[in-house]
Amino acid sequence: MALQRDRDGKRLHVKSKLMGESLVSKRFVESLPLAPQVRLFPDVHVLKVGGQSICDRGVKALPGIIREITANKAKHKMLLTTGGGTRSRHIYAIGLELGMPTGVIAKFGSSVSEQNALLVAMLLSPWGGIKIGHDEIVKLSTYFSQGCIPVMHGMPPYDYFAIPPETGRIPIYRTDVGTILLADLIGARSCIFIKDEKGLFTDDPKKDPKATFIPEIGAKTLLDKDQDDLVVERPCLEILQRSEVLEHIQIVNGMEEGNITRALAGEHVGTRIFRE
Repeated sequence: MALQRDRDGKRLHVKSKLMGESLVSKRFVESLPLAPQVRLFPDVHVLKVGGQSICDRGVKALPGIIREITANKAKHKMLLTTGGGTRSRHIYAIGLELGMPTGVIAKFGSSVSEQNALLVAMLLSPWGGIKIGHDEIVKLSTYFSQGCIPVMHGMPPYDYFAIPPETGRIPIYRTDVGTILLADLIGARSCIFIKDEKGLFTDDPKKDPKATFIPEIGAKTLLDKDQDDLVVERPCLEILQRSEVLEHIQIVNGMEEGNITRALAGEHVGTRIFRE
């Protein structure tokens, strides 16, 4: 690329569409032409193993989940993430009582989510389970070519730089958000959240027996409804709406045998939240 000086002759620029532009200009960013986003791993399914819903149940849930995942290994490439669960809530509570900032609270959450990633990877180790870090995304091709099932902790790596929420100090970008960000990054074939509930309800069915099941809904519609409780972290809906590569996310009850297999096969099981 050619080098070009400013009009005052003081600064050198590499000639490009961004030369000398302000990246905070809303008008400029909106006018900037973009190539379509490349789907780096369009044949990979991203599955999140819930922390509180699955990992915390231990032997009552994880062996069945592991069996179903390994049974699908020959047909599907899978990249797993893990939630934090009850232990993350415990350390959040202690940190909040002691006045810790959002970034430290987020770092706590990462460490607990990573414990669950290690747990799931070890259970999967006879079938190629391997725990990986966020910076090992560039090695995914190697892991898949060797028949591995990579497992990564779901907390997005904001850590100490987590964005403070409008209310309180609990980070709003947690393991659900990390999972959908990962799926968007690699252009995944699907993004499946494995939980202990059928899917999305009008309220938390564990607290409200009159809550109604929602099999399918648009992300924008769900945001506009502004429900008090959701089955996934609220920012996931905004990320899905902005995604160029994800058409929907799916929430399934992993406690019911066969649901993960059906979701991997593209069947509508549980709740689908689609990009509108």
